[in-house]
Amino acid sequence: MTTIAFIGLGNMGGPMALNLCKAGHSLTVFDLVPEAVDQLVAAGAQSAANARAAVEGADFVISMLPAGRHVASLYLGSEGLIASLDASTVLIDSSTIDAATAREVAAAAGEAGIGMLDAPVSGGVAAAAAGTLAFMCGGEAEVFARAKPVLEAMGKNIFHAGDHGAGQVTKACNNMLLAIHMIGTCEALRMGVDNGLDPVVMSEIMQASSGRNWSLEVYNPYPGVMESAPASNDYQPGFMVDLMVKDLGLAMDTAESTDSSTPLGAMAATLYSKHAENGYGQLDFSSIIRALGD
Repeated sequence: MTTIAFIGLGNMGGPMALNLCKAGHSLTVFDLVPEAVDQLVAAGAQSAANARAAVEGADFVISMLPAGRHVASLYLGSEGLIASLDASTVLIDSSTIDAATAREVAAAAGEAGIGMLDAPVSGGVAAAAAGTLAFMCGGEAEVFARAKPVLEAMGKNIFHAGDHGAGQVTKACNNMLLAIHMIGTCEALRMGVDNGLDPVVMSEIMQASSGRNWSLEVYNPYPGVMESAPASNDYQPGFMVDLMVKDLGLAMDTAESTDSSTPLGAMAATLYSKHAENGYGQLDFSSIIRALGD
């Protein structure tokens, strides 16, 4: 039985940790929100008073935190976890952060002889709960091989994208593309409805044609077309607009660092930022269709 410490039990981390419990792993958890910890304890996990206590004796440490500064604070410095961990421990950071911070933390871990992966996820809360997330991993192949059985308890598609930071770059590229095809799907559906077409019929036709994409097929943004989609539940997330704004900001920073040309990505970042500023930040990102209507 693998001993795992899980730090960060938010909307994504909570169900991910729960799936590790269901898989039979020995799990110790820590979060600043007591209610989040209580839910995992009820499922069989052990709680810890702080992050350092949670990782004692752990084979794997998994973190799911809001931003790069939180990841750096958790792992780096004299009070960070790396300073207190055994070299046999494997670190898996599934936060979505900038690649530079991911590389900085991995370098510090490497100096201590500790293996680390940056392993952001795709699929949202529903996939986290179902254990069908996609993991995009950056790090050494040997560390990836050791971590893969643990990741398989939380995800269905486990990818090794390359060296440290590659997972974060892949996630930035993926979510930039997601934003672009969600906006394009919304534009197409809105234009069709404005011209008297039925969005259900339109969606069926486009799914069988060259316009087919994930936003149209799995996460349809038009209300009433797909019962399971946030659009049919008043755009309750799901994946919040505020989180898409964050991810598009990371994508634009990544593009700038390499002089990559991303005109559609930049436009998507602008549209989602304005959508958030207009008060829609807590809604699902597919609510961008409302911005087109407005």
